[in-house]
Amino acid sequence: MTIRVAVAGASGRMGQGLIAAVLAHPETALAAAFDRDDSPMVGKDAGQMLGQATGVLVRADLAGMGQADVLIDFTRPEASLQHLAACAGRGIRLVLGTTGFDATGLSQIRAAADQIPVVFAPNMSVGVNVTLKILEQAAGYLAEGFDIEVIEAHHRHKVDAPSGTALKMAEVVAQATGRNLARDAVYGRHGHTGARSDDEIGFSVIRGGDIVGDHTVLFAGAGERIEISHRSSSRTTYVEGALRAVRFLMQRDKGLFDMQDVLGLR
Repeated sequence: MTIRVAVAGASGRMGQGLIAAVLAHPETALAAAFDRDDSPMVGKDAGQMLGQATGVLVRADLAGMGQADVLIDFTRPEASLQHLAACAGRGIRLVLGTTGFDATGLSQIRAAADQIPVVFAPNMSVGVNVTLKILEQAAGYLAEGFDIEVIEAHHRHKVDAPSGTALKMAEVVAQATGRNLARDAVYGRHGHTGARSDDEIGFSVIRGGDIVGDHTVLFAGAGERIEISHRSSSRTTYVEGALRAVRFLMQRDKGLFDMQDVLGLR
């Protein structure tokens, strides 16, 4: 069976990578492509930037979504929530990699998953999700006597900070060590801050150049430190993870899942 895939944010770097992957994979076909109404790609073939004719025009509205089995969305929260509502209303599965949602947005995602199956993950990379599993295991042994810091770096165009992946790493570590991230997170230090507390989880954020995504969790103890890192050199890893999520969703009728579910890491 061919899986019909729609792609949001079609002219962006992730969008173009997703379109290329959908066209190349033997199990998937491009059903629709969407972008902002001010995108120069609107009205043009979705494969134009790739040098391929797909017969699918990029739309500023959601026309054509009804022909899709699954929508893949790596855009912005405000656009993603509109797509989420449309998917729920049409019974279309959703792979959601957008980050930066507030509490209201997260609540809407959970509610939609009562109607449709959703894979929602701040990072679709297989390697990142294996790293999350390693962090869960390591943090349990390092709950006492180690200070925890999360360091992340991304390209200069990224608009949210800390990254969704950094937050997810901190959530995993907080749960494994009995911390409360809402209470213990420290998102910036400046001036006379005083000594750090035992429970705090600090974040350091770097933005510059074309860094795809680097993440490190530092466990700093007396006389030793452990660093668990993941570095991305290409967006291909996110694209491949998203296609795994697409295939996973075709076996589900509803529910909220993440890449740990997709990869069988629970």
